[in-house]
Amino acid sequence: MGDRDRDEEGRARNARPRDGLGRPLPYGTAGVDRQPEGVVRTAAQSVAEAQALLDAGRPFHAHEVFEDAWKSGPEAERGLWRALAQTAVGLTHAARGNATGGARLLRRGADGLAAWQGVAPAGLDREALVGWARGLADEVERSSAPVDAASAAPRLI
Repeated sequence: MGDRDRDEEGRARNARPRDGLGRPLPYGTAGVDRQPEGVVRTAAQSVAEAQALLDAGRPFHAHEVFEDAWKSGPEAERGLWRALAQTAVGLTHAARGNATGGARLLRRGADGLAAWQGVAPAGLDREALVGWARGLADEVERSSAPVDAASAAPRLI
């Protein structure tokens, strides 16, 4: 157990550097800054930070922002944030060239967004996001080629 990376609280955390799509790199390699985990943000802060990461071609890191919102936000919004996290992971897989996994997660996220009841917080355009995720899933399955994460990223609001 002593050889595992741990955070300040002793929880297992992989300290390996990662690339912009969240893939682990060898120790000692320069990677991109990781998103801190467990950050409590307002809905508007979560949307703004996730959009900036998506625009920068870093959907894996945007997924971590959505995951924080899912875990720390109001119970009534958790399904929405989980669905957004799934779409970001779907985009990550699509950008990595995993067409099957990417399409599956994009559709799972789209289904979660479509099923979610309520007024989306922070101006999230739920209907447009459902259309984006389903459309990208179709495109990824047709081409099987990796997508450019930044140009394929959605507009959240």
